[in-house]
Amino acid sequence: MTSTQPEPGIISAPPAKAVGPFAWTQKNLFSTWYNTILTLVCLAAIVWLATTFLTWAFTEAQWAVLQANLRLFFVGRYPVTLLWRAWTALGLLVGLGGLTWGILARLTPLFNRTSLLMLGALAAIFAVMALLTDTTSSLLLVGTLVLIVATGLLGQQVGRRLPSLVVWLPLVWVATFFVGLWLLQGGLFLRPVRLDDLSGLLLTILTAVVSIVISFPFGVLLALGRQSTLPVVRWFSIAYIEIIRGLPLIGILFMAQVMLPLVLPVGVRPDRVVRAIAGLTIFSAAYLAENVRGGLQAVPRGQYEAAKAMGLNPLLMTLLITLPQALKAVIPTIVGQFISLFKDTSLLAIVGLVELLGIAQSVLANPQFLGRYVEVYLFIAVIYWICCYCMALASRRLERQLNVENR
Repeated sequence: MTSTQPEPGIISAPPAKAVGPFAWTQKNLFSTWYNTILTLVCLAAIVWLATTFLTWAFTEAQWAVLQANLRLFFVGRYPVTLLWRAWTALGLLVGLGGLTWGILARLTPLFNRTSLLMLGALAAIFAVMALLTDTTSSLLLVGTLVLIVATGLLGQQVGRRLPSLVVWLPLVWVATFFVGLWLLQGGLFLRPVRLDDLSGLLLTILTAVVSIVISFPFGVLLALGRQSTLPVVRWFSIAYIEIIRGLPLIGILFMAQVMLPLVLPVGVRPDRVVRAIAGLTIFSAAYLAENVRGGLQAVPRGQYEAAKAMGLNPLLMTLLITLPQALKAVIPTIVGQFISLFKDTSLLAIVGLVELLGIAQSVLANPQFLGRYVEVYLFIAVIYWICCYCMALASRRLERQLNVENR
């Protein structure tokens, strides 16, 4: 009978002990005398800033400017008699969002810690907005929150019975977007509303979403074209990317507003919103192309050789092997470009479009609200932060689903 002894080099270490809050604080914040001083100084600065802000918010700030212009911030100068269209479009998007949430969480608890935190934050936002609006709008906001929960529960049940439904979600979102746009703009039996009459947050979201959807495939094609073996395609892609990246966005927006009608047939003059979307798309596609090209270069050479050994032609090799891996590797940078594009819509105010920042400037031009810059711009900053943070959360969730973090 022989006994085996483990080799000294392969003995596994004992599991690490859980560190409590007090031990973690002592180790990371008060480990040395200078760390202690830095911690105390930072805490004092945080307390001073928080106290100053809360004192200003509850004693000096005049939030009536938000209450009086809340509708302008969100829908701008959209006709008041047609606001039911905006609420209906919001209900469609919220309902589809709840269904998507339930379908994606069909195999996990629907109300976990993350979802409860998100619902709590959304309820807090709606509660603050309800204080600034009339009774009808407050009830509609409560109904929107109930709709999210109800459609989430329904989506979870539907997702368990029809798991393949998740594949069709992108097409459903695209169709819902066009339905919402049809409602807002009118058509058929509805009273038409020009795109140039849209303003406020409504215009900001519309231009950002359309520009993102169009610039993404355009940027992918430019990235593939820059690596093409055809000289004409490669040099055209390189010239486009380098020229556009060398120009400021505001210059491209001005050129789109002025020069785009000159290259179109006589009598064809697109709306200013369409020209602004064209400028944002042209600018964003060049940066997306470089992001995607970085992902293509990160794909190991062995993937190309394995695809060739399987007999795939260049088109199938790109669509099935290299491009999916490249896009998965650069999800953070692509979403970062989308977030930057969303914030760049604030430049539309310079070319005459009254988006969210333009509405803020119009409100501040009112003699009744002169000097209320901090309240208005703080509110605008919170809206931008919420939208951008939601995009970042969606990006992290997509990375977890694709196991990008574990690579």
